[in-house]
Amino acid sequence: MGKLYLVPTPIGNLKDITFRAIEVLNKVDFILAEDTRTSGKLLKYYEITTPMQSHHMHNEHKTVGHIVRRISNGETVALISDAGTPAISDPGFLLTRACVEAQIEVDCLPGATAFVPALVNSGLPNDKFVFEGFLPVKKGRQTRLKLLAEETRTMIFYESPHKLIKTLSHFVEYFGAERPMSVSREITKIHEETIRGNVQEVLNYYTTKLPKGEIVIVVGGKS
Repeated sequence: MGKLYLVPTPIGNLKDITFRAIEVLNKVDFILAEDTRTSGKLLKYYEITTPMQSHHMHNEHKTVGHIVRRISNGETVALISDAGTPAISDPGFLLTRACVEAQIEVDCLPGATAFVPALVNSGLPNDKFVFEGFLPVKKGRQTRLKLLAEETRTMIFYESPHKLIKTLSHFVEYFGAERPMSVSREITKIHEETIRGNVQEVLNYYTTKLPKGEIVIVVGGKS
């Protein structure tokens, strides 16, 4: 029987990858990538020639069974996402669950995950925290925000640039304008920045300076 490797990839700077990750990507029979064009740049940079195929949220329901059969027949596979650790707000959970159910060995390598540097860099309490990922876009959003308004632990969210203003406005409404928070974007890249303040201050900043890049929001819990 083969094996599934979950391999974290850099979240921006291509040098933020482990020696072991490169070793695994070189030795497996094939690589499952969220976007083969994005991952192709990483593989080319490290001269990795392992065959790659697409595995993303739009096709993973259909391909999981076939991949599990290939691994059961002795092939080894590495799953990577566009950036960071697979299955953290990215494809990977369905395949991992299917492999566990089929008693296939799963090995998750340690590595980059965007929310960890954002949390540590925020200056907010990090002894206890809750990872929320992306909030619901429409259905269930209000209910979730009402629930989180009472959360006492530090909260971590992912958000896209074009939805940041809307989300910060909702935070003012549900968490209050004075709640401490930070927004980290373009982590490990040339234009990396972290803006700290209360919710209203951060909203004011991004209202005048439109955000770009990948975004991690860290919000203090209710005191």
